[in-house]
Amino acid sequence: MPFNSIFPSIPIETQPFGERLLNSFWQNSIKNKKAIICAENPKYFITYKNLYIHTLSVVGFLESKKFGHGDIAALVLSNSWEFLEIVTAVALRGGGVSAASVLFTDYELERQFIDCKAKIVFVCDNNLERVLKASKNCKTLTTIIVIQVSDRTLPEQSKNLSFGVIPFSTVLSFPPSFTAVDINVERDIFLLPYSSGTTGSPKGVMLSHQNYSTLMSIFINHLEKYVYPKIAPNWNHEKEVALLSMPFYHIYGFSILIKSILCGQTCVILTNFNKEIYLQSIQNYKIRELYVVPTLLMFFANDPIIDSFNLSSLEFMNIAAAPTSKTICKKVFQRLQTLKRIDISFGLSECSLACALPNPISDKARIDIAGTLISNYEMKVIDKNGNELKCGEIGELCLRSPTIMLGYLGKPEATAEVIDDEGWLHTGDLIKYDSHGNIYSIDRLKEIIKVKGYQVAPAELEDILLSHSGIADAAVIGIKHEIFGEVPKAFIVKSNESLTEQQIQEYMNGKTASYKHLKGGIEFVTYIPKSPAGKILRRFLQENNKSKL
Repeated sequence: MPFNSIFPSIPIETQPFGERLLNSFWQNSIKNKKAIICAENPKYFITYKNLYIHTLSVVGFLESKKFGHGDIAALVLSNSWEFLEIVTAVALRGGGVSAASVLFTDYELERQFIDCKAKIVFVCDNNLERVLKASKNCKTLTTIIVIQVSDRTLPEQSKNLSFGVIPFSTVLSFPPSFTAVDINVERDIFLLPYSSGTTGSPKGVMLSHQNYSTLMSIFINHLEKYVYPKIAPNWNHEKEVALLSMPFYHIYGFSILIKSILCGQTCVILTNFNKEIYLQSIQNYKIRELYVVPTLLMFFANDPIIDSFNLSSLEFMNIAAAPTSKTICKKVFQRLQTLKRIDISFGLSECSLACALPNPISDKARIDIAGTLISNYEMKVIDKNGNELKCGEIGELCLRSPTIMLGYLGKPEATAEVIDDEGWLHTGDLIKYDSHGNIYSIDRLKEIIKVKGYQVAPAELEDILLSHSGIADAAVIGIKHEIFGEVPKAFIVKSNESLTEQQIQEYMNGKTASYKHLKGGIEFVTYIPKSPAGKILRRFLQENNKSKL
């Protein structure tokens, strides 16, 4: 029998999400409250009132360009309030947004623009040249808008722009306008994030207004009913400043922005991550809660600069987007004495963000749990033959919820591979769960290393490696072996230059069963390739691996 969430279901959202966001801007504009502050230069900010007005100006501009129902706007933007204005305006016009990383090459941008059939692109000033190169073969693309974001002290680019490129000031010069558009909240695309590509080529994840809006309601409801009353009874969203550092193009960073705005918080955003500005912001704004990824957690655990700032306001950390090392969590607790909890969430773009969130039933954080199945969700775990397994048995996680994606854009076969006829999303994640709905993440099914028939989880070995004082970072992959089928190989970033391969092998041999030993060897590297969300990009390690056993 599938497992239903222990939390009561909440109503499914029926309002177009653009209208919901616009209403939030309006409700908070009455207080003349700051919505977003630029962390790099706090004298630059936007109020909820101006957020409302600017959004409607963008709506007027889009209408003039005949951008409307079913159209896609691509965003290649650093974190900024313009990002939010554009997303809301596009949604109000009945269109969808597909955001791309500012680190993408022109080839990667071109691939995404063509795949999503982007009609318009909003780009930050320091990425304009790449977008222009990427747009040459995009037949659907008609307009490019450039926004001065990289340094707000500089004047906007408005002269000598290429044909078809418009400065954002022109967009904001349009009179605020809003004419209601007929939107099917169940089927119309609101958001089109692209999967990370760690297990295949990037695919556009179609999230409807209802998918995403319902998930955000579940998220906020869960925090207000089950999390804050237990860990921070005095929590008041309107008094707490949110510090946002994760890229908005990623669904995790974007969703923390949206959650904060819907709750009426003031947000301090980092245009690009800078550790001094990040820590200074925690200190100056007395940040109590952070949403982070494992790479940031490692920063708190290992970087000596942490000791130069007063971080005593920090009480809670929430981690998501990639597996988390228990060892690193323990180091963070040792360094940040006022930190009360590190809680872990679990999810994926295909379910609109999360399927499991913290349930602080114990006084201490349970870093062995990847969250508890949330409202409006049911799950089951299956074996390789599709047979349902019992509670406590390890298998592939399958999810069903009104927040599950519509499918992959233009890829019905790929969609059919992950969503079956009964609506179950086959996640490819290897997990087990207990009677309370707590999820224990084992690893990605496709990343499991099979040694002589035994299953070895790279995350387990990485956690052990990171417990060694001479190791700063680590990643493990499986490589082919003539006798054993596969064996683990480790890539190590040293924190102690005198560390040797033999020392690591001896350390691991003393802590693991023989089939988990690093028989594929150890390679010392200067960094571990990771996505902006902190996921180890094992495919790059596989491609670059030249070991021959």
